[in-house]
Amino acid sequence: MKILAVDYGDARTGLAGCDATELLASPIRQIEEKNMAKVAEQIAAEAGRQGAGMIVIGLPRNMDGTEGARAEKTRALADLLGTQTKLPIRLWDERRTTVSAAALLTENRSFGKKRKARLDAVSAAVILESYLAWRKNHPGEA
Repeated sequence: MKILAVDYGDARTGLAGCDATELLASPIRQIEEKNMAKVAEQIAAEAGRQGAGMIVIGLPRNMDGTEGARAEKTRALADLLGTQTKLPIRLWDERRTTVSAAALLTENRSFGKKRKARLDAVSAAVILESYLAWRKNHPGEA
């Protein structure tokens, strides 16, 4: 199944997707928008363009596993997307994904404006890779 992953942020939201075989996660793009309703509209439209059967949204947690205000906003976005798209929405722990994405971009010598323009989409791909690995090892689990 094609899955769309979301790394939701205050100013930028990264999107990534996978192929129908769930083997390859790739950054798609970033949404430069602060309004949650407008972000949700763009995510829903991208899910339609990609033919996604599910949306995975990175859930920001503190390092001790607790949730803060950012997680609350993310849950609100998930509810909005669930209503708009009727697709299953999966919240996925995103701790350290931005650090991993930054390391990947550094390895590929991406710096400055080019790095900023890709960081959130690469973070979404890292979230999706993590989810796909879990899904592969837990077939049939929701």
